[in-house]
Amino acid sequence: MATNRSSRIPEITKKFEKEILVDWLKEQMASVALRPDLMNESELRKQSEEFLNLFQTATQKGNLNDISMSEWDGAREMLESLSRSRAMQGFTSSETATFILSLKQPIFTRLRLEMGKEPDALIDEFWNAAVLIEKLGLYTTEVFLKSRENIIKRQQIEMLELSTPVVKLWDGILALPLIGTLDSARTQVVMENLLREIVETGSSIAILDITGVPAVDTLVAQHLVKTVTAARLMGAECIISGIRPQIAQTIVHLGVTLSDVVTKATLADALSLALKKMELKVTKL
Repeated sequence: MATNRSSRIPEITKKFEKEILVDWLKEQMASVALRPDLMNESELRKQSEEFLNLFQTATQKGNLNDISMSEWDGAREMLESLSRSRAMQGFTSSETATFILSLKQPIFTRLRLEMGKEPDALIDEFWNAAVLIEKLGLYTTEVFLKSRENIIKRQQIEMLELSTPVVKLWDGILALPLIGTLDSARTQVVMENLLREIVETGSSIAILDITGVPAVDTLVAQHLVKTVTAARLMGAECIISGIRPQIAQTIVHLGVTLSDVVTKATLADALSLALKKMELKVTKL
């Protein structure tokens, strides 16, 4: 394990812990990265006090080189929690990293006051402190970015699910209105939602309405066929509605075969056919 037993950083940060905290808070409050709309001063002070205490505990053990070692476990865990919460609150990566990087100047100031008469040793300590804080800042940024990626992925999944609702139109008849581009990932969600509803409701007919799909190419047509095939395997017949003149021409031009799939121009036409297949009829009172 790499150590810095001769470093005076642990000694000086412990001796001037209160002064460093005050200066650190001033640096953060004066920073352009401060977000009073997302965090108040008391909460910022609490986080700063907690981390400075963990920083102090870790440095006292002499390891200023490798923050992956056990003595830094508490500090890393706190930074992970802080980074995740700030990612969810809406902070940017630079605003989150500033929490750590702004600690550099207060420590530099105390080192200079204590070691100003030892220029060579002071330069070494400046370097040690800078490298240590930058490693912690980099770690914070990595955790933040990973958390933000997870949030974006979760939101994308939720949006996909919301954009593919399965509607029960009648006993035994489901409708799946599709809006926007239909790609492989979304097709998978469409099939899963549709098949689940077919099983849960015992429906025998499913209407795929593509009125809201802006364009149909070979890939989209293949996705539709796959969905129809999957529904058939579950014992449900599919009807594709929303076939506009432009889409019909495109499908013919592409040479895509939908001969074994029932298609209708509108959702109303598809529902009328579905009711007929169910031996039902809508009449005026």
